[in-house]
Amino acid sequence: MTDGKNIVLVHGFLETGTTFRMLKKRIEKRGANCLIIRLTPSDGRGGLEKLALQLQQDIHINFGEKKPVNIVAFSMGGLVSRHYLQCLDGAKRCENFITISSPHHGTKAAWLYPSKGAEQMRPGSQFLADLSTSEHRLGRIPITSYRTPMDLAILPPISSIWDRAENLEYPVIFHPLMLTSKPILTDIERRLFD
Repeated sequence: MTDGKNIVLVHGFLETGTTFRMLKKRIEKRGANCLIIRLTPSDGRGGLEKLALQLQQDIHINFGEKKPVNIVAFSMGGLVSRHYLQCLDGAKRCENFITISSPHHGTKAAWLYPSKGAEQMRPGSQFLADLSTSEHRLGRIPITSYRTPMDLAILPPISSIWDRAENLEYPVIFHPLMLTSKPILTDIERRLFD
């Protein structure tokens, strides 16, 4: 580990983190310590709370229990990260929280998959209600939420708009392409390092 920033990348539903390869390469070039979390099972069948506990454990193992971290989370990873920050005291050590196409208000697409995690991502779920009521625990962390109006995984796409965040819209054609959009990656890099 270097003395650079500690940046944690949290992947989305049915992913392994490989979609972060472009961002990882860019931030490591800037001297950051980059950790890609591997959430298992990636369909959230045990619930998003269990994935948040994994996130907490991996951060502790790699960065200790007190070093500051920055979190960049994609899709479902944004909700997992919010639970970690809001309910597992992660906010105390977080310098910057960035979500990309995360269903902060749920997604109707979650009705297509029969796992507990998918149920928790459905609009109106108790999990989302609990996140809403515990949002004050985020304190003053700078938060950014990127979204595309053409998202077919976050339905409706405005579900990625989060009042607590600075919301930025980019006209990216598909959900996974948000992590390869050069304007988005450049803006993330600026927010992490400038």
